Amino acid sequence: MELDNAQETPSQEDSSLCGEISPPVLEQAFSKILHCFTGPEARRGNARDVALKDLGDLIEATECVRLFEGSGAQLRGMLETLGKVAKALEQYAAPPKEEEGGGARHSEVAEKAATVGLLFLKLLGKAETAKNSLVGPAWQTGLHHLAGPVCIFAVTHSLEQPWTTPRSREVAREVLTLLLQVTECGSVAGFLRGEKEDEKGRLSVILGLLKPNLNKESWKNNPAIKHVFSWTLQQVTRPWLSQYLERVLPASLLISDDYQTENKILGVHCLHHIVLNVAVLLCLLDLFPILEKTVHWKGDGARPTTHCDEVLQLILTHMEPEHRLLLRRTYARNLPAFVKRLGILTVRHLKRLERVIIGYLEVYDGPEEEARLKILETLKLLMQHTWPRVSCRLVVLLKALLKLICDVARDPSLTPQCVKSSLLQEATDCLILLDCCSQGRVKGLLAKIPQSCEDSNVVNCIRKVQQISEGAPYDGT
Repeated sequence: MELDNAQETPSQEDSSLCGEISPPVLEQAFSKILHCFTGPEARRGNARDVALKDLGDLIEATECVRLFEGSGAQLRGMLETLGKVAKALEQYAAPPKEEEGGGARHSEVAEKAATVGLLFLKLLGKAETAKNSLVGPAWQTGLHHLAGPVCIFAVTHSLEQPWTTPRSREVAREVLTLLLQVTECGSVAGFLRGEKEDEKGRLSVILGLLKPNLNKESWKNNPAIKHVFSWTLQQVTRPWLSQYLERVLPASLLISDDYQTENKILGVHCLHHIVLNVAVLLCLLDLFPILEKTVHWKGDGARPTTHCDEVLQLILTHMEPEHRLLLRRTYARNLPAFVKRLGILTVRHLKRLERVIIGYLEVYDGPEEEARLKILETLKLLMQHTWPRVSCRLVVLLKALLKLICDVARDPSLTPQCVKSSLLQEATDCLILLDCCSQGRVKGLLAKIPQSCEDSNVVNCIRKVQQISEGAPYDGT
């Protein structure tokens, strides 16, 4: 490839080309290489192979100061073009559609990845040298354009997948390591979210690059995309993930909705990570109506399940076996809002909710008792919305509430009295609602307790239930 005489053989007097290659000349050279990957020429024989060799030669011939020196529109234009070349290289090395692939294609992809990875190592090496020798911010501008495509490439080929080989994985991991070194990041998480408090990180850029390939029509065109998205998502935790909720939730739901079990599992893992790490989980409830198309129920069958159903099911699945108090509080804190949103449709989850409620009411939650208070709030809402199905659960719910009241009344711990009072009041409200749902049967079952119980707190709770006459309005309902 001709580079407008920019790469003439150097003379004895000037063995370096750094004085000959200016940003405009470099931009023109990169544009020609880019055209070989994205233009009509890309389909011709070995055009891209020749372009890869030319790019390697150009990087080798250009000193780091020429790639990242200067300022102004000319330098910005050259670096933007270089970023487009990096994106084209990442796409060139991407695996094909699964139905188009096979052993031979996978081997070809691994070879391409190893070649592209070596080019990225050269580019990053130039950036590292420039960083250590230049005062200006040009190398940072260059990295801004390179970091996203290079990171996506590195993740695509560093994971153990059918399209990778030990060699391609090794090169990809070297690329990721050098990328972190050049960007002065101690970890992938720091690279994505920002190492410092006032630093933005690169997650937004990477999500922007992934977005065109993460919609309903395109996400299966590249089998690596779902894995890159999942891996990248799970590197970012609270509180940083909250600000990206609207950008990561749709793709997670899309993957989890697929008919293939592998994709369902991957999507559920993404949703679970979001549930655990998004402090504003309740924003999900505001996003669901936007994300879901309007569904008209014609009354001739079961109502279709929604994303809200799916997320509640996911939450309940992880709530049941969870023993860590911090996570139990996180789950319980958000449960009432989901019951409110689903209303009568919460009946779909009644059996699971019953198990979770009973299990959580049995466990002391520390001085603030946040989890048990939220579970009692959930139980009240559940009885209000699904009251026709409550009477058949009378005995099991009554036992759980009485046990809670007795445990709290006799609690010798340092739990503040105000917290104990709140627990007893909430449990009493639940008993009153349970009595309403069971046509007064609770009063009959509790009738003899005040005569035999010596604990004044327990007796007071029972009497409050008995004093509410059948049919009388109660502000707790």
